[in-house]
Amino acid sequence: MRAGDKLRLGAIRRARSAIKNAEIEARGPLGEDAAVKVLRGIVKQHKESIEQFRSGGRTDLVEQEEREMSVLDAYLPAQMDAAALEPIVAEVIASEGATGPSDMGRVMKAVMTRVGATADGKEVRVIAQRMLGG
Repeated sequence: MRAGDKLRLGAIRRARSAIKNAEIEARGPLGEDAAVKVLRGIVKQHKESIEQFRSGGRTDLVEQEEREMSVLDAYLPAQMDAAALEPIVAEVIASEGATGPSDMGRVMKAVMTRVGATADGKEVRVIAQRMLGG
């Protein structure tokens, strides 16, 4: 606030508000994983907004959304890359006895439970689909 960085201040206030709303819905304080999930949801909304603004030719709004998203990214744990996710997905597929695309739900649930907020669900799904032949 004292630095006068209105963009950063606004992004942090919106994030705190979203976390507070999630706490109200949960009727209690959120754990770290739940708070990270809320922040990832906000980042996802920013990504969707960026896509829409780009398709609409609004480069000024694209830049603003990207700056706000970068502020929030600084508070999130680093995402696991595909190279780190592949052995985990392979191990879960073996332990669950998954054989094909019909087992995707079980595999996704087990992998996401194991990696928590450190992995993007879309990336996990792509890797699991490739390994399950789907």
